[in-house]
Amino acid sequence: MPSSALARSRKPRRGTELVCEKVFRPLAHPLVLLFARLRVPPTAVVVAAGAAGIAGAVELGRGSLLAAALLVQLKTLLDNADGQLARLTGQISAFGRYLDSEVDLLVNAALFAALGHRAGQPAVGLAGLLALTSILSLNFNAERLSRAAVAEPEAEDRPTAVLRRVYGVLYAPQDRLAEAIVTRRPALTSPTAVSLLANLGMSTQLAAFGLLIALGYPLVFAWVALAEVAVLALVLLMWRAPGRQEEIA
Repeated sequence: MPSSALARSRKPRRGTELVCEKVFRPLAHPLVLLFARLRVPPTAVVVAAGAAGIAGAVELGRGSLLAAALLVQLKTLLDNADGQLARLTGQISAFGRYLDSEVDLLVNAALFAALGHRAGQPAVGLAGLLALTSILSLNFNAERLSRAAVAEPEAEDRPTAVLRRVYGVLYAPQDRLAEAIVTRRPALTSPTAVSLLANLGMSTQLAAFGLLIALGYPLVFAWVALAEVAVLALVLLMWRAPGRQEEIA
């Protein structure tokens, strides 16, 4: 039963995020089985993950680095559990997807704000947030476009409609930018590119952030995110389609 439940709760996607698949997903699965038995709704787990992340930001701002690091990892663990629970119990919904995305952004904003405040470098914190958001957006859209995913009909209830509008304000611009990048560099939807980008996903990023917080170097993560963007930008600038390379030659 546990192994079949693990299979049913797996998210179908191209590319494997190793930290998620090998660490957080197995750790989250016992919680998922417990939540399923207790009939905990997936949205409650999303809210709990958000609360853990915000608490981590508060502790980071106060300088309680070990507590902050643990809370960030708890957030990541619960963030892996909510989707598994929704798939296992057949409670996948547009409302839950929008809520999850918006809570993730809220937590990331809080963590980088706390980081900038604690280090006395709010500009670096803001730059780190923008960098991380860009990387996650490119990861998401490259994988989505690699499947030629078509938007599913969404429920028309008012709460979902509200979250959809909020999502449009927060994510539509970066989704359009990522789509434009993928249009210019269609190789980003190749299995190799999607797999590489998958390993820059949320679980991996927050695992690294938590580790740096625990080691006493939280500000380094903002620079790591900026470095990731710089490397990706360089690769994209140098990465030309074979036909274009021949024309230039």
